Amino acid sequence: MTIASPAPPAANPASWLNNQPYLLLSLSSLFWAGNIVLARHVGAHVPPLTMTTIRWFGVFLILLPFAWPHLKRDWPALRRSLPLMLFLSLVGFAFNNAISYWAMQYTEALNALLIQSAGPLFVALWSLVLFGVRLTGGQLAGIAISLLGVLIIILRGDLAALAGISFNRGDLMFAYSLIAFGLYSAFIPRRPKVHQLSFLSFTTCCGAMMLLPTAIWEAMSGRVLHFDALTLATLGYILIFPSTLAYLFFNRGVALIGPNRAAPFFHLVPVFGSAMAIVLLGEKLQPFHLIGYALVLAGVVIASRQGSAAK
Repeated sequence: MTIASPAPPAANPASWLNNQPYLLLSLSSLFWAGNIVLARHVGAHVPPLTMTTIRWFGVFLILLPFAWPHLKRDWPALRRSLPLMLFLSLVGFAFNNAISYWAMQYTEALNALLIQSAGPLFVALWSLVLFGVRLTGGQLAGIAISLLGVLIIILRGDLAALAGISFNRGDLMFAYSLIAFGLYSAFIPRRPKVHQLSFLSFTTCCGAMMLLPTAIWEAMSGRVLHFDALTLATLGYILIFPSTLAYLFFNRGVALIGPNRAAPFFHLVPVFGSAMAIVLLGEKLQPFHLIGYALVLAGVVIASRQGSAAK
């Protein structure tokens, strides 16, 4: 009589996801695309500095029960790297998010999505200037191909329309936020070797504390947050998806494949944004959408392939 061997234990879905950098980075882009569309929709309703402060305090409180054991264990490493941790809190959480929400009061979602497509270039520039990390030929080609796809989608297949796009102070503000996030991305591989939850809970708490004086100033200026249905729904989405999950996924993805290979996934943000407009706003799917999606996907695949950047 043969005794059947026991079935292997089922894989933990969270552990599996934690080692899928391309899926993690794609989901981050999806959540951030929703954040841009939503920020434009509520721009005149929600005070941007107050919203950003609540965003990061809320994420910290959500994470704290899970992060506390890791924070206690990782505190010596966090304290040794305190200047770097405060810097990452500033550029990756406080400044970057406050200025981007503020910018959406003055610009269109279309312009923000177009500017977002320059994200990989800022990551590559900071990585080169600060650490001497150069793009490989494949990474450069992939970024160029996916950028072309983004332009085709946003300009609706008419690249000549690029000359007719005008930029205002909101566009410049959004570009500043992207420059800051590129700096954050370049430094992520240099962060202390601590647990993801320790890192994110520490930086969100510090980022919120940095923003608190600006939220107080905003309230004293007459911009007060009203907790109506739109505000609560906005907070619910922002706290869970583009904040808690997107940053956990992005940080892990960068840790697995590096900033230059991860950067082309920024190009998925305008792709997802346009797809949301088709699904949620009833826009018609056009041939240029399909061409643009194909180019972006091809560029991301090429740029994120294994290969070490030259130094």
